[in-house]
Amino acid sequence: MTDDATFEEGAERPLRLRALDADDLAVISGLVQDAVFPGTEMRWDRKARRFGLLVNRFRWEDADRAEARGRPYERVQSVLAFEDVLAVQSQGVTPGDADTILSILSVVFEPGEDGEGQVLLTLAGDGAIRLRVEALEAVLRDVTRPYLAPSGDKPRHPEG
Repeated sequence: MTDDATFEEGAERPLRLRALDADDLAVISGLVQDAVFPGTEMRWDRKARRFGLLVNRFRWEDADRAEARGRPYERVQSVLAFEDVLAVQSQGVTPGDADTILSILSVVFEPGEDGEGQVLLTLAGDGAIRLRVEALEAVLRDVTRPYLAPSGDKPRHPEG
Protein backbone atom coordinates (compact mmCIF):
# COMPACT_ATOMS: atom_id res chain seq x y z
CA MET A 1 0.00 0.00 0.00
CA THR A 2 1.73 3.17 -1.15
CA ASP A 3 -1.17 5.61 -1.47
CA ASP A 4 -2.11 8.08 1.21
CA ALA A 5 -5.19 7.25 3.20
CA THR A 6 -8.29 9.39 3.07
CA PHE A 7 -10.78 10.42 5.72
CA GLU A 8 -13.51 9.14 3.41
CA GLU A 9 -12.17 5.57 3.61
CA GLY A 10 -12.93 5.50 7.31
CA ALA A 11 -16.14 7.54 7.03
CA GLU A 12 -14.34 10.10 9.17
CA ARG A 13 -13.81 13.80 9.01
CA PRO A 14 -10.73 15.84 9.81
CA LEU A 15 -10.52 16.77 13.49
CA ARG A 16 -11.47 20.28 14.52
CA LEU A 17 -11.56 20.64 18.29
CA ARG A 18 -11.65 23.65 20.60
CA ALA A 19 -10.51 23.71 24.23
CA LEU A 20 -11.85 26.33 26.62
CA ASP A 21 -10.91 24.63 29.90
CA ALA A 22 -8.35 22.21 31.31
CA ASP A 23 -10.55 19.16 30.69
CA ASP A 24 -11.01 20.09 27.02
CA LEU A 25 -7.25 20.65 26.71
CA ALA A 26 -6.59 17.18 28.16
CA VAL A 27 -8.45 15.67 25.19
CA ILE A 28 -6.36 17.69 22.75
CA SER A 29 -3.20 16.75 24.67
CA GLY A 30 -3.95 13.07 24.17
CA LEU A 31 -4.45 13.58 20.45
CA VAL A 32 -1.21 15.55 19.95
CA GLN A 33 0.95 13.28 22.10
CA ASP A 34 3.92 12.25 19.95
CA ALA A 35 3.19 14.90 17.32
CA VAL A 36 6.46 16.03 15.75
CA PHE A 37 7.52 19.33 14.22
CA PRO A 38 10.68 21.26 13.34
CA GLY A 39 11.43 24.56 15.06
CA THR A 40 10.53 26.34 11.84
CA GLU A 41 6.86 25.34 12.26
CA MET A 42 6.01 27.41 15.31
CA ARG A 43 4.95 31.04 15.26
CA TRP A 44 3.96 33.69 17.78
CA ASP A 45 2.07 36.62 16.32
CA ARG A 46 2.50 39.07 19.18
CA LYS A 47 0.13 41.64 17.69
CA ALA A 48 -2.68 39.10 17.12
CA ARG A 49 -1.79 37.38 20.44
CA ARG A 50 -1.77 33.98 18.73
CA PHE A 51 0.73 31.12 19.00
CA GLY A 52 0.57 28.23 16.58
CA LEU A 53 2.32 25.03 15.63
CA LEU A 54 2.07 22.99 12.45
CA VAL A 55 2.60 19.42 13.63
CA ASN A 56 2.66 15.95 12.13
CA ARG A 57 0.20 14.27 14.46
CA PHE A 58 -0.02 10.52 15.03
CA ARG A 59 -3.69 9.56 14.55
CA TRP A 60 -4.31 8.01 17.97
CA GLU A 61 -8.04 8.00 17.23
CA ASP A 62 -7.38 5.58 14.33
CA ALA A 63 -4.72 3.31 15.89
CA ASP A 64 -7.09 0.58 17.13
CA ARG A 65 -8.89 0.49 13.77
CA ALA A 66 -5.56 0.22 11.90
CA GLU A 67 -4.49 -2.68 14.14
CA ALA A 68 -7.84 -4.47 13.75
CA ARG A 69 -7.67 -4.18 9.96
CA GLY A 70 -3.96 -4.96 9.72
CA ARG A 71 -3.21 -1.71 7.91
CA PRO A 72 -0.45 0.81 8.54
CA TYR A 73 -0.70 3.55 11.15
CA GLU A 74 -1.32 7.10 9.98
CA ARG A 75 -0.25 10.64 10.70
CA VAL A 76 -1.86 13.89 9.60
CA GLN A 77 -0.67 17.49 9.55
CA SER A 78 -2.54 19.58 12.08
CA VAL A 79 -2.50 23.13 13.35
CA LEU A 80 -2.46 23.57 17.13
CA ALA A 81 -3.23 27.22 17.87
CA PHE A 82 -3.66 29.22 21.07
CA GLU A 83 -5.45 32.57 21.31
CA ASP A 84 -5.01 35.45 23.79
CA VAL A 85 -1.30 34.68 24.28
CA LEU A 86 0.43 37.40 26.31
CA ALA A 87 3.94 35.91 26.49
CA VAL A 88 5.91 32.91 25.23
CA GLN A 89 8.90 31.30 26.92
CA SER A 90 10.82 28.23 25.87
CA GLN A 91 13.50 25.95 27.25
CA GLY A 92 15.57 23.57 25.14
CA VAL A 93 13.89 24.86 21.97
CA THR A 94 15.48 26.92 19.21
CA PRO A 95 12.74 28.64 17.20
CA GLY A 96 13.54 28.56 13.50
CA ASP A 97 15.81 25.50 13.80
CA ALA A 98 14.86 23.27 10.85
CA ASP A 99 17.36 20.56 11.81
CA THR A 100 15.91 19.70 15.22
CA ILE A 101 12.67 17.74 15.30
CA LEU A 102 10.62 18.35 18.43
CA SER A 103 8.04 15.93 19.84
CA ILE A 104 5.08 16.85 22.07
CA LEU A 105 4.61 14.77 25.21
CA SER A 106 1.77 16.73 26.82
CA VAL A 107 -0.15 20.00 26.85
CA VAL A 108 -1.61 21.20 30.16
CA PHE A 109 -3.31 24.33 31.46
CA GLU A 110 -2.23 25.79 34.80
CA PRO A 111 -5.00 28.22 35.84
CA GLY A 112 -4.25 31.53 37.48
CA GLU A 113 -6.56 34.29 38.65
CA ASP A 114 -9.55 35.65 36.72
CA GLY A 115 -9.28 33.14 33.86
CA GLU A 116 -5.62 33.84 33.17
CA GLY A 117 -3.12 31.04 33.29
CA GLN A 118 -0.31 29.24 31.59
CA VAL A 119 -0.27 26.54 28.96
CA LEU A 120 2.73 24.22 29.24
CA LEU A 121 3.75 22.17 26.22
CA THR A 122 6.20 19.53 27.46
CA LEU A 123 8.50 18.20 24.76
CA ALA A 124 10.67 15.09 24.58
CA GLY A 125 14.28 15.69 25.55
CA ASP A 126 13.55 18.15 28.38
CA GLY A 127 12.20 20.88 26.12
CA ALA A 128 9.20 23.01 27.00
CA ILE A 129 7.16 25.93 25.73
CA ARG A 130 5.18 28.02 28.21
CA LEU A 131 2.42 30.35 27.06
CA ARG A 132 0.96 32.97 29.39
CA VAL A 133 -2.66 33.38 28.29
CA GLU A 134 -5.38 35.83 29.21
CA ALA A 135 -7.90 32.99 28.87
CA LEU A 136 -7.61 29.45 27.58
CA GLU A 137 -8.65 29.00 23.98
CA ALA A 138 -6.93 26.33 21.94
CA VAL A 139 -7.85 24.84 18.58
CA LEU A 140 -6.63 21.60 17.01
CA ARG A 141 -7.45 21.31 13.32
CA ASP A 142 -6.32 18.69 10.80
CA VAL A 143 -5.22 20.43 7.60
CA THR A 144 -4.14 17.56 5.32
CA ARG A 145 -5.31 14.09 4.43
CA PRO A 146 -3.88 11.33 6.59
CA TYR A 147 -0.67 9.75 5.32
CA LEU A 148 1.16 6.57 6.22
CA ALA A 149 3.28 6.97 9.32
CA PRO A 150 6.88 6.99 8.00
CA SER A 151 8.17 4.79 10.85
CA GLY A 152 5.33 2.32 10.38
CA ASP A 153 5.13 2.01 14.17
CA LYS A 154 2.89 3.30 16.90
CA PRO A 155 4.79 5.54 19.34
CA ARG A 156 5.65 3.78 22.57
CA HIS A 157 6.54 5.11 26.00
CA PRO A 158 8.37 3.25 28.75
CA GLU A 159 6.13 2.08 31.55
CA GLY A 160 6.87 4.17 34.60
